[in-house]
Amino acid sequence: MTADPADDTRTRILRAALDLFAEHGYQRTSLRQIGERLRLTKTAILYHFPAKEHLLAALVEPLVGDLEALLDSAQSQPTERARWTVLEGWLDIMLAHRRPLGMLFHDIALIGRGDTYHRLMEVAMRANDLIAGPNAGRRERVLAVQAVGACSDPVVFFTDVSDEVLRADMLDGARRLLAPLPADATPRPHEEATAEPHEEAGAGAHEEAAAGPRTATTIPPSRREPPTHTTARDGAPGGAIPTTPPSVTSGAGTASRRRRPGRPPALGREQVEAARRMHAAGTHSVDAIAAALGVSRATVYRHLTAP
Repeated sequence: MTADPADDTRTRILRAALDLFAEHGYQRTSLRQIGERLRLTKTAILYHFPAKEHLLAALVEPLVGDLEALLDSAQSQPTERARWTVLEGWLDIMLAHRRPLGMLFHDIALIGRGDTYHRLMEVAMRANDLIAGPNAGRRERVLAVQAVGACSDPVVFFTDVSDEVLRADMLDGARRLLAPLPADATPRPHEEATAEPHEEAGAGAHEEAAAGPRTATTIPPSRREPPTHTTARDGAPGGAIPTTPPSVTSGAGTASRRRRPGRPPALGREQVEAARRMHAAGTHSVDAIAAALGVSRATVYRHLTAP
């Protein structure tokens, strides 16, 4: 941050807050501690930031603003150019904001109450759409979400690696991920459409298991459904961001997780919070969240955009 003489106190507060959040975490840092470090009263801090949440939002604002500007610049570009404009620009922004990004990763749930959270969700959705391209299928949308993760997560976990080396490694991973499949590995048309009648007739997950392992000519690895058990993102401290909400896996089989016809069910509070965390982290598209929770896209959108 560059200090402006007219706003020096505000800038000093933000710097001290970022240092203390990094040292102790957002929840364990008080306004009093920030004031003591700067020899300011709590009242002086509240003059610039009426609540501690405003400090967190102000620290994340440059990151969000840069991502929004990047997506605006790529919006009118041809598909392939837009895809790599977003991925390379996204990675450069992540590297430029390494410290606030690390803080955001640990305390992402704490920004879910205000405008910053909704802007982050919108940024993630726009990035996924631009990378996947127009009229993208499920596989392309999944790969787009994975590519965003490939250009984000290592920045948090490999703090001892230089920007130059990490950037090269991360872009190489994204290129490998999005490389066209070999001709002999091209996924066949959707097997899911033919699987539905068997499930309706009673052939569920247990019967599939009893039938023995699938042969190599069934669903290629790139088309298999992701695991449905609840796991923490690899390497996440304390399992901070689950990849699947716990409520999805409690006693529910494959058929129960599929979307049902008719009016979609409402989401519980725990499911809503899990969906918002997943989307804000950029790990899941709206389609992926809808599939995981067994509801329609409209239901997911309704809860993501609700205040």
